[in-house]
Amino acid sequence: MPWPASADLLAPLSPWFDRVRRDLPWRASDLDAPHPDPYAVLVSELMLQQTQVATVVPYFTRWLAEFPDPFSLASASEDAIHKAWEGLGYYRRARFLKAAARSVAAEGWPGDLAGLAELPGLGPYTAAALGAIAFQWPTPALDGNAFRVLARLLLVEGEVRARAADLRRWLIPALERHGPSRMTQALMELGATVCGPSPTCGLCPLAEPCRARLRGRTGDIPPAARRARPKAARLWLLAFEAEGHLLLHRPAAKGLLAGLWRWPTLETPAPGSTPPAPGPTATTAWPGWTQVYTHRREAVRPLHIEVASRFEPADGLAWVPRAELEALPLGRRDQRLRDLLGTPGQAPQEAPGRAELIRACAAPSA
Repeated sequence: MPWPASADLLAPLSPWFDRVRRDLPWRASDLDAPHPDPYAVLVSELMLQQTQVATVVPYFTRWLAEFPDPFSLASASEDAIHKAWEGLGYYRRARFLKAAARSVAAEGWPGDLAGLAELPGLGPYTAAALGAIAFQWPTPALDGNAFRVLARLLLVEGEVRARAADLRRWLIPALERHGPSRMTQALMELGATVCGPSPTCGLCPLAEPCRARLRGRTGDIPPAARRARPKAARLWLLAFEAEGHLLLHRPAAKGLLAGLWRWPTLETPAPGSTPPAPGPTATTAWPGWTQVYTHRREAVRPLHIEVASRFEPADGLAWVPRAELEALPLGRRDQRLRDLLGTPGQAPQEAPGRAELIRACAAPSA
């Protein structure tokens, strides 16, 4: 069945959005003009990748206060940007954002979609969203919310993202008639607030022509994505302390936690295996927790181990003065142990032996 003209079908979105749109710090008041600060749009779009609006708002506000323009971000240190991003997750977004800011500071904003897509970290969606919202270009941007709305509205069977090119072409006339920024943000808003996984069709301005609603298919359009089961791990999270210093991994250049300082870890034995040898006497433990990442699920058991003097650390580890710990960028798991160090703990019921702990973190003997 052919799709109706987008400019006509999506016309109710514009007045609906004017009535209900959320007041967000990166959203311009005038949606019919180019955004007064394209950098703010860039920051918000990268922060919003994989992260909910409510979480992003305070981070965005603090980020703009510390790095108000591409020039200040381009000259910031890696530790400074990771510290400002601390807790937001997916830290490579912060590095992409700095690299994009460096390009803009040196060469100015690109003049077309192809140029935006060449900025570090800007895939097809982010480049198109920046083009539409910041510069009023008719560049259709399809995020998860927009895909869900259009799949139901047009009754797109199967994997809706496979029709991305067709949907983008279909959307262009609507953006040209109703405004790129207004229409792009209205689609996203509808998917985020009304047409979610469990839609509230009674509040939807597009309910009347929605093909999935008319056929009772909103529950299976689009089909739920299959997710791989996260890999399970059990580990001790180790805070060695000696002579007023704490032992941490230096930031890695790449990987899941690139740019972040990390506590050393040691795998724990599986439940029911032989108990470990007695640990060092000056050890403090706290209740463990489960740390969930996209592809990994960790059963974490935190330990604080005091030793008399600093030993030579293994490659990649460094002793850091305790007074500097608060300023280091850490991931959420490692922040949690940092914060526990200032609270009372208890003697561990079990822990690795001293020799095992030292071997895990010390440089090999000559």
